[in-house]
Amino acid sequence: MTDILDNKNMISIIDGGSDEDSPEWDDLIVCRVEVDLPTWMSKLTDGGQWEVYSESEEDNYISFAMREADKQLDSLKPKLAEVTLYHNGYAVVDVDGQSLFDGSLTNGDTDFANLTYFNADSGEEILLH
Repeated sequence: MTDILDNKNMISIIDGGSDEDSPEWDDLIVCRVEVDLPTWMSKLTDGGQWEVYSESEEDNYISFAMREADKQLDSLKPKLAEVTLYHNGYAVVDVDGQSLFDGSLTNGDTDFANLTYFNADSGEEILLH
């Protein structure tokens, strides 16, 4: 509990005020991350078309099984991938048992992930400038 209080105090110091000065920070905010999986997989693997063929959802993540769907590869064994998207914005991608991505989708560096923020109580979208 001390760590949380210390972090809260640190934020107040950096902002130059207290939480009482910023009541808008009392609202719960939800961040939704939308990922175009086939396009992202094409970029990660330097080409090829990918398709989702199954998915499963757990409490903390959604996992997608994908396969390369390139017409030219019909005679070859297609590559298989597992993409796991965690609810905290973290993602892991393995292709044929090798890790291709292990990191955050919410750091703003990606052109394949779209972040949208909402007020948790009202559902109203929050626009960031």
